[in-house]
Amino acid sequence: MRAVWSFWSKPFTAHKGKSWCAPHHHLLAWGLSLRLARKHYPETVLVTDRAGKTLLIDQLGLEFGEVSTELEALRDVEEGWWALGKLYAYSLQERPFIHIDADVFLWKPLPPAVVNAPVFAQCPEYHPPLDLYAAPSDIETAFARHGLSLPVEWEWSRSLGEPSFREENCGIVGGQHVDFLRYFATLGLKLVRDPANAAAWHELPDKDGYNMRVEQLLLSVCLDYHRFHPDSPYRGVHVRHLFPSWADAFNPARAAQAGYTHLLGSSKSDANVARRLERRMQSEDLDFYRLCVQLGQRLTRT
Repeated sequence: MRAVWSFWSKPFTAHKGKSWCAPHHHLLAWGLSLRLARKHYPETVLVTDRAGKTLLIDQLGLEFGEVSTELEALRDVEEGWWALGKLYAYSLQERPFIHIDADVFLWKPLPPAVVNAPVFAQCPEYHPPLDLYAAPSDIETAFARHGLSLPVEWEWSRSLGEPSFREENCGIVGGQHVDFLRYFATLGLKLVRDPANAAAWHELPDKDGYNMRVEQLLLSVCLDYHRFHPDSPYRGVHVRHLFPSWADAFNPARAAQAGYTHLLGSSKSDANVARRLERRMQSEDLDFYRLCVQLGQRLTRT
């Protein structure tokens, strides 16, 4: 199984890695994520753009087995759509793969039951009815106002009238059913990039939360729709999770047992986490640590 990372530089450049304590912590995370994962999955791939290749390969010296600059295709896309780099990377895959976020560290290989599944993800996320942040209904209302249709999978799932909705957390995502994963990713890209939908998306200027809907929610509804649809070419597709719930994924004991760390959200800006990341790389490769600090300082000044 090939291990894939994606780095669309445009959102990073716009925000200068502000989700981290400092830019060099972002670079340290890249180094550690790659070093750990390639022990288990030696075939490594980076999907990026030209600026991303300059930073991660030419300047930082990360040693991926294969480097693609296919994300140049997104150069005219609004930087708020940070998930599109991931979707584009999924859409390019032709063999079983695991996509790994750069803030994910695989201390152990994934269990065989997960790796060999048609689709796998980190864990399910269940959102209650009162979770109104970037709600799916916002998207539905904007599309309806302009007489636009959402993907049939989305409309079918939402027509069931469930008060909550499920997403697949994509800290890791991949599987054996590559055709289905390409289909889902291409559908997400079209949902955002189709010029016919531009007026609807214009009504939702803060794209941050909606990234999860066009990646994680769309994956869930596609799985549910196609698994039992009698005429679907993807009938029977299903998902396995590394953790059975969000709570398990962030339970320190369960995460340690699985050999898995995901620095999600605000944990990236936690000072204690930053110090642990620094100590780890100082002990493992002091020269690489110093290079990250130097490049981080340069990024701060630009």
